[in-house]
Parts: sequence; structure tokens; C-alpha cells
Amino acid sequence: MSDETGTPDTPAGSAGETAPTSGARPEPLRFFGTSWVNHDAGYAARRAGVAAGSLVAAAASCLVLRFAYEGIAIADTGSFVTVLIIAMFAICSALAFRNTWEGFGSRHDPGRQASLRGLLAIGFVGSLLAYFFRSLTEAPGERLHREEYEKAREEYDRRTTRRTGNPAKRKRHR
Repeated sequence: MSDETGTPDTPAGSAGETAPTSGARPEPLRFFGTSWVNHDAGYAARRAGVAAGSLVAAAASCLVLRFAYEGIAIADTGSFVTVLIIAMFAICSALAFRNTWEGFGSRHDPGRQASLRGLLAIGFVGSLLAYFFRSLTEAPGERLHREEYEKAREEYDRRTTRRTGNPAKRKRHR
């Protein structure tokens, strides 16, 4: 927990943010660490970086998909195969976008995620676009983590508050 100087270790990805030393601790988010709690330690710059990075990655991915489309066109496989491939990427991207977007608000079922792994891999552009659009308003997943963190803090406070008075001296109601 602490090194020889007596300072607490920071969790991986926290980039030196301060987190409470006791009680409920916030779960770090990818690229943000725990800076999402107080919107400190470069939170705005990180959000801008995530937005720009996901948009650039989506654009680069679309360029790669265009090269794949040109390869199919050169192979002269026919219009039916070309339409199937375009439809596959469009549908998988839409489903990946929706799945990723819903994941920012609630936890996914691990079994369902495992069964969707291939579909989500094909629709990676949709996931990148979901990250881009969410990072325009908040850190992706911040709302879900904030709700869980607030609930954990309330439970911790409720468990640690002391009762007033001596319970042995209470009057018994008969």
C-alpha cells in the first residue's frame, strides 16, 4: 500500500489522482484513472484525447475497410458478395455501437458478451464511434461508475456511522 517514503501507491492508470484512503474507492476508468471522480488531473484534456483518438481510429478503420472493398472489387466476386460484405459490416457496426453504448450505462452479462465477441470484432467501427460520441459529454462509463461509487460510499457511511447513546439504557417497549 505504501512505499518507504510513506506515500500511498497510486493504482494503475490513476496518474496520481487523489482517492479516498478509507472506505469505498472509485474504480479507475480506462484512460482516465480516477480523475473522473473530481474531474481533476487533466480530465478535460483526457476526454478530448479520447474523443480525438477514437475518431481518428474510426476514420483509419474505415480507410482499411475501403481497401478491403477495393480488393473484393478487383477480385470480381460479383455484386451479391459485395452487398453481403457491406451489409455485414454495417449491421455489425450498428450492433457494436448499440452494445457499447448500453455498456456505458449498465454492466453487461459476461455470457452474452462472450457469445457476441465475433460480431463485436467485426463491428469495431461502431464501438469506436460510441466511444467518440460518449466522450463528448463524459468519460465513457463515468455515469455507471459514479452511480456505483456513490452507492458504495453511502453503504460505507451507513455502516460506519456511530449510534448515539448507550443502547443498554434504552427503554423497552412492552
